[in-house]
Amino acid sequence: MNQKVVRLSLYVGIFLTAAGLSHLFFRRINAAPSSPPDQQVVDSATPTPGKKTGSLVFSGPKTEVCPINAEKFTKEERAIWEKRRPLMVMIENHEDSRPQSGLQNADIVYEAVAEGGITRFMGVFYCNAVRGAANKYDVGPVRSARSYFVDLASEYSDYPLYTHVGGANCGRPKDPATGLEVGSCTTHVKAQAVEQIASYGWNNKGTWSDLSQFSLPYKACRREPERTGEERDTEHTMYCSTQALWDIAADRGLTNLTEVNKNSWDKNFINWSFDQADKSDPVSADGHTVSFDFWSGYKQYSVAWKYDKSNNQYLRLNGGQPHQDFNEDEQISAKNVIIQSVKETRSVDVHLHNLYDVVGKGTGVLLQNGTKTEITWSKTSRTSRTKFKNAKTGAEIDLVPGRVWVELVPLNSVINYEGL
Repeated sequence: MNQKVVRLSLYVGIFLTAAGLSHLFFRRINAAPSSPPDQQVVDSATPTPGKKTGSLVFSGPKTEVCPINAEKFTKEERAIWEKRRPLMVMIENHEDSRPQSGLQNADIVYEAVAEGGITRFMGVFYCNAVRGAANKYDVGPVRSARSYFVDLASEYSDYPLYTHVGGANCGRPKDPATGLEVGSCTTHVKAQAVEQIASYGWNNKGTWSDLSQFSLPYKACRREPERTGEERDTEHTMYCSTQALWDIAADRGLTNLTEVNKNSWDKNFINWSFDQADKSDPVSADGHTVSFDFWSGYKQYSVAWKYDKSNNQYLRLNGGQPHQDFNEDEQISAKNVIIQSVKETRSVDVHLHNLYDVVGKGTGVLLQNGTKTEITWSKTSRTSRTKFKNAKTGAEIDLVPGRVWVELVPLNSVINYEGL
């Protein structure tokens, strides 16, 4: 045989053998990905991909009561959440940020104006977040901290996990020649959320519960400009992984225990009462709607809650449109809606920061089971729990087990009740 042909056949054989071995090697790697630690403890759970980022579905009886909102879950889910502490995440509501990801997996959600009539959410993630897909950047877009949200986050732990992208801080004018900051702060002292967080010890060794994106690795938070199928401006593209955030907290000594003092996160936590039966009122009208504006004339941020009697829940409309969760591809819902009236102080500094008095007392309305109840609220200090009571009887209100939304509206806001 021609020597060149023999040599060519030999080269071809070597190439094919190497290619085959390479294919087998990478096939084995891809066939057995490592599982996140929290998923390994779920022996009887059956992971099922969701419509967008994926979610986990856990089989078995729901016997375990969530300590945040009394919703029931499986033992496997409890085995995961009981090693953690609640996680608060700031999620924006600018028109260009919609649809948001992860709000439907929060146990409790707070909403208030952040600036210029644009509202912002703070989701409290604990039990329901277990089903969120691990390391899939399942919550966002994440935005900056505000002092009144920090006051509310303080209710959920000795050192609450608080996720944000920077925040209102003591800004000073810069010298144009040197670029150095000079002069006095341009931010009102009551609006300086970043400084407040530091003063509470949330940045200290052993109690570093502040999860500002600026101090987090890419595995925890990243930009996804085309997440929703449309390219968005940079400020509307930060998404975080709840799994990674909890892992980082654990590395810092903050699991269900605070490592430096061995205290459980809920040592002083007072939960709301969830003794109200999940049963619609017989005379309640299906489809009745409760609506309001945070600021007059800002209809793109108006809110409506439409009652779905067949499922005994409230469906949220955001700016006149059904409010969809991108992860779950479903309309956001709640079992309880609390409309809490708070004192508003607008534009307290040159940055036009607003203040909302969530420490104090006031009035509000509770929506549940197709009914409305006049209520009062009180919060004696930053770290104390907000208490809600029936305005007529003075007794603590009983909530329906399940998701709670708290709408922080300015005093004297007009609430419209259509069909109720």
